[in-house]
Amino acid sequence: MATLPNPLPSLATSGLQLPPGSLVDATADGPWHEPLLWYADGPASPGTWAGLRAAGRAVGLLPVLIDGGRRDQWPDTWDLAPDRTSYPGDHDAEEVLGEYWADCAPDELDAEDGEWPGLAPAPAADGPDTPDDLAAEVADQSTGPEGWFPGARLALVPARRSADIPAAIGWSGPVNHEDDTARLCAVLRSWEDRFGIRVVALGFDTLTVSVGRPPTTPAEARALAAEHFAFCPDNINQNPPYDLDVYAEKILLNQETWHFWWD
Repeated sequence: MATLPNPLPSLATSGLQLPPGSLVDATADGPWHEPLLWYADGPASPGTWAGLRAAGRAVGLLPVLIDGGRRDQWPDTWDLAPDRTSYPGDHDAEEVLGEYWADCAPDELDAEDGEWPGLAPAPAADGPDTPDDLAAEVADQSTGPEGWFPGARLALVPARRSADIPAAIGWSGPVNHEDDTARLCAVLRSWEDRFGIRVVALGFDTLTVSVGRPPTTPAEARALAAEHFAFCPDNINQNPPYDLDVYAEKILLNQETWHFWWD
């Protein structure tokens, strides 16, 4: 689901200085009618994200790190499903989260936590960096031999905003929780607006975002923890299981990256 004129077919003549890479049009339903993304053939290195973002944005492309993980799974073998993906702007983030909460919270939380609390307010304090500068820093921390994702490769995706990247490629990593990734991207859009997030890395079933305006008080973090539970219950229920207060304190308070994975 690329919502812009797709510049990927003319990437070779775009003037972008790119390392060797590949265009991906393989989906769970067969070849797609246009490329969904470009990604490099080799690992990314620190310092390249910011330049690629500036160059790519000029032609309608946004960067994301692609992580093959321990199973060495890359996008041409992912279950991409663009024809099953709607448009993020057609969904309301609070409605989406409220529906998820109703599906999973009553069985997992104490009775007093059973009612959907609504969206968390935007934090009162801004972060020290702009969201785009922080995303570049997090990308640099993620790559290279000492990074969180040492084998991750740079990719370019035709998307208007960072939050739309998963939907633009038809990413199906959360399929056991949601089979229309655009609904999750509606939440990512809301987090862009309130928390200054940027999508930094995607794996087969993992998502990492930078957070330009993280919660800085326990109350802000606790309000946000409910959204994280609805968005990705596996974050709270597994490895190790948290209650929302512990999750808020250990995972959200003053943290400039959020990681999600779906079983």
